[in-house]
Amino acid sequence: MNSHQSVKSLFIFFLCISVSLTVELTFELPDNAKECFYEEIESGTDFTVEFQVVTGGHYDIDFELIAPNKEVLYREVKKQYDSFSKKADVRGVYAACFSNEFSTFSHKLVYVDWQVGTEDPLPGLGEHLTAMTQMESSSHSLHENLNKVVDYQTHHRLRESQGRKRAEDLNERVFLWAVGETVAIIVILIGQVVILRNFFSEKKPSQMMFS
Repeated sequence: MNSHQSVKSLFIFFLCISVSLTVELTFELPDNAKECFYEEIESGTDFTVEFQVVTGGHYDIDFELIAPNKEVLYREVKKQYDSFSKKADVRGVYAACFSNEFSTFSHKLVYVDWQVGTEDPLPGLGEHLTAMTQMESSSHSLHENLNKVVDYQTHHRLRESQGRKRAEDLNERVFLWAVGETVAIIVILIGQVVILRNFFSEKKPSQMMFS
């Protein structure tokens, strides 16, 4: 393979890794609330919905996936994270609904990854009638590995956010407990001082007789 073909393969590779084919978002779900997201999907298309509760309450929500004909394809109750994959049976708008209606005071922060269809092969590689060259094979392998790295980084960031939130909650509880203990100690000290002063300020019986 000449140098022109190598440069062309590298250009195609770096052009493709810069394009995201999935929809990822993080949103806040208030207490007693329900949020739905909609996606139009062609019949026969594979899709995957993945979610994870990042912060809030007991880290759980209700999830429903509803087909265009209002059929509930998937339902889970009080889940922290889950993933569901399916091939669309009919063409239409599918709804992924997240519910926090069972919670009365806890807001939730939810991460959602909705992937529709399979990723297209690198340009110039899918139409091959012959075996790929070493450069093309290496580019394809590196492209797949980078996609895995992006997924791992996303999940590690979510775990880091959960750990930081739990640490902040624990720090707040320890601080409030320390403040409570300090207030209790001060109240006890003041009470002891008052009792001792009253004890020593009481008149002796002999003083009461002469007064």
